[in-house]
Amino acid sequence: MIRTFQLHHHTIHEAKPDGRSLTERLADATWIDAHELDEEERERLNAFLADELPANDDVEEIESSARYFVDADGIHVHSLFLSYSEGRHGNTTVAFILQPQRLITFRDTEIADFRLLRLRARSGQVETTSAQSLMLTIFEQKVENLADTLEDIHRKLEHVSHMVLEQEDADLEEAIDQLAKLEDSNGKIRLCLMDTQRSMLFLIRHLRDETELRETAREVMSDVETLMTHTSFLFDKINFLMDSTQGFINIQQNQIIKIFSIAAVVFLPPTLVASIYGMNFEVMPELSWPFGYPFALGLMVVAGVSPYLYFKHKNWL
Repeated sequence: MIRTFQLHHHTIHEAKPDGRSLTERLADATWIDAHELDEEERERLNAFLADELPANDDVEEIESSARYFVDADGIHVHSLFLSYSEGRHGNTTVAFILQPQRLITFRDTEIADFRLLRLRARSGQVETTSAQSLMLTIFEQKVENLADTLEDIHRKLEHVSHMVLEQEDADLEEAIDQLAKLEDSNGKIRLCLMDTQRSMLFLIRHLRDETELRETAREVMSDVETLMTHTSFLFDKINFLMDSTQGFINIQQNQIIKIFSIAAVVFLPPTLVASIYGMNFEVMPELSWPFGYPFALGLMVVAGVSPYLYFKHKNWL
């Protein structure tokens, strides 16, 4: 799908189908957002650009030379954005092509940042002065979304912390599962923040004549550095809760093993007595004794109760 946006009175508005051809709408657009293109749409966009759009494998390259470069089409930036699918966060690369009069974005996955930006554009809430300014606005929106997601992770960690450290009947296996998901999400966010730093540094180098835009990029970098510190704090908290949870699981397992060990010790002496009187020797004086049976039972009871009382005295139980 190809969406086009136009700049009117310093505000971005989504262009509606008005009988004009796609080529005409592309030519008038300040922002072209290409999402999950089919073959026909890709060919028409290639024809408009007079060049090939980057292939998916090229977009996912991690080398700086493949993610940040300048050519005849404009300034290219391939940046990681946070996505959400099937209950887990992921990283999706968005390809930016910044030209003097327009911005082109290309991606294969729906991303919350772009969905929110479209909603704001329809309400006339996205103020910008140029394609360059719009690109920085997208990155500002990205950092705001990452900050909101980090706050959500922190709230979930507080819930897990209460469950692990204060609830006596907490499901510790469920807690470990939640912590693993939160750690993965925090790592994906940190990766997006690191990539945003690289993107901002690249843009600052290539926006030398735009003092205001360079200042905006530096403000974005400052926000990113603050969030990077917060991700480190969350990593430490997750590791602490993970160690605590595993420690409580070990304590529970040790309690179970302790019960079995004590039971084995308690029942061992009675078993020994029963084994002795279960031997088939011809001469066993107690066999003809009228009180032999109750004597054996009493001896087994005493042999079992004595270790139990000893353990209680030692506060081992």
